Amino acid sequence: MNAIKIKTIIFMVVSALVLVAGYESDCRAGTAGHPKTLIKEADRCRKKLDGSSARKKYRDNWVRCINRYTKVYKAYPKSDQAPWALYHSARLHTGLHRYSGSLKDLNEAVRLNRLLVEKYPKHRLADDAQYAIGEIYENKFRNISKAYVEYLKVEVKFPDGDMRVKAKKRLDVLEVALSKQHDVRKTPPSKRSGPASVSLKDIRHWSTPNYTRVVIDLDNPAKYKHRLLKADSRLKKPSRLYVDIEKTLVPSEIDKHIPIRDGLLQRARAGQYQPDTARVVLDMVSVGQYKVFHLYDPFRIVVDVRRLKGESPSKEPKSKTGRANVRKGVRKADTPDETLSLARQLGLNVRTIVIDPGHGGKDPGCLVGSVREKDIVLDLAKILAVKIRKQIGCKVHLTRNTDKFLTLEQRTAIANMKKADLFVSLHINAHRDKRIWGLETYFLNMATDERAVMVAARENATSQKSISDLQTILNDLMLNTKLHESSRLAHQVQRGMVVQVKKRYKTSRSLGVKQAPFYVLIGANMPSILIETGFITNAKDKKRLRSKKYREGIADGICSGIKSYIRETEKIYQ
Repeated sequence: MNAIKIKTIIFMVVSALVLVAGYESDCRAGTAGHPKTLIKEADRCRKKLDGSSARKKYRDNWVRCINRYTKVYKAYPKSDQAPWALYHSARLHTGLHRYSGSLKDLNEAVRLNRLLVEKYPKHRLADDAQYAIGEIYENKFRNISKAYVEYLKVEVKFPDGDMRVKAKKRLDVLEVALSKQHDVRKTPPSKRSGPASVSLKDIRHWSTPNYTRVVIDLDNPAKYKHRLLKADSRLKKPSRLYVDIEKTLVPSEIDKHIPIRDGLLQRARAGQYQPDTARVVLDMVSVGQYKVFHLYDPFRIVVDVRRLKGESPSKEPKSKTGRANVRKGVRKADTPDETLSLARQLGLNVRTIVIDPGHGGKDPGCLVGSVREKDIVLDLAKILAVKIRKQIGCKVHLTRNTDKFLTLEQRTAIANMKKADLFVSLHINAHRDKRIWGLETYFLNMATDERAVMVAARENATSQKSISDLQTILNDLMLNTKLHESSRLAHQVQRGMVVQVKKRYKTSRSLGVKQAPFYVLIGANMPSILIETGFITNAKDKKRLRSKKYREGIADGICSGIKSYIRETEKIYQ
């Protein structure tokens, strides 16, 4: 009897604990802090707003609903409700713009959609968010080249998504317009009025004793001018290069004095020159060559400073490698220097090569299933580096040795800082037509055919770049870019790859050498090419790209092409 009573009591206690646990769970689900409850409240707010044209006229009603969604994705970023909250919040900002007319609302909608794509790339809403960005650029900003790039991302990043068909239709429409207008500079859609409507976000730099790149980041496009001032011994002021940026504020929180001290520049400093003009000043140790240009999305002003040939760094001994410096006067040699060819004197000898595996980190590049461009080109770059060192004897540097994200301006800055004699950027192609396959090599220039424009758009798209503004940038840079040498290098490498692939496979297809406006090649101070090593969207090329045998063949071909380029250079300038 006692045993039965004990069992009964135990059963009752356990049942009570289960009930209490269930009650507590139900209570937690019903509390104001639970993401399910919060998203329901936000949805009710949104539906109430949608059903009332009167409520839509007042910004406060929109903001109230937006804030409810913001609370969800900020407080519970790992919840199932977070991507939905981002999606609806972005749509609310887009809807609010119809009444406010403020570009801030559109820019915020773009930002939230991008956040959804980056943080939740496998969520069912990710391709919807990417498509929505394209719609905003096409229908609101009226920027067809940027819209094309954003729709293209739907195809490249979400080939199995339900928005792919809609994106393809928009691409077909925009392709015709883009091919006619790609060389026309457009007024930046985000240009705003007002005395000071742009903010200076940051000043970054990469430097060596012979080369420095300074990047001025702004939150919106702005007009600017620059000027070089000579040193003033009376005021004890060094030579200065300043950039005045119109309608721009310098926030109090940014670092306004940045020491550089690399032998070329002493420091960079920013200040509010006038109420509506920001001034960035570069104090120079040595006045050499410099150029100033800008890039879009995000807008930034790039300043490249180089030491004059023949001038020695003030703090660092001359490097024993790299290009030979041109000396003033005559120096008697102890022994004849038979290696001092005209090619070497012109800076065309090849001692150092920088290989750039495209994409990396948060940017996977072309993506089909589990096959990612960034992984394949990194492995290819490592194979190529070994072959160049063994077969040619050059020094080789990779812009990245790991799965690391680099901006496009960082990649060319690395090549310039390493005093590279050649710059080779490796990529994988993609196309809507899965039948397209083969190898092609590009060098920097305005595109000469429609498909070249589209390839450039895709490669620039991975860092959110547009191609519509490249014409004016290239006009400033063409005279300083070794286009002829880049063209020769591109043809030799293309020929080498096709020959080597044919040795290993029955078929090989050359799509030729083309010119296109790739951001990654802008600002490189040496012959530079971009190689598309195959089409990830084609079954044959995809299978090959995943093969070590194919990558070995491509590396042998590139290496062979570089050797041919060097031999040809020596003959031309002998």
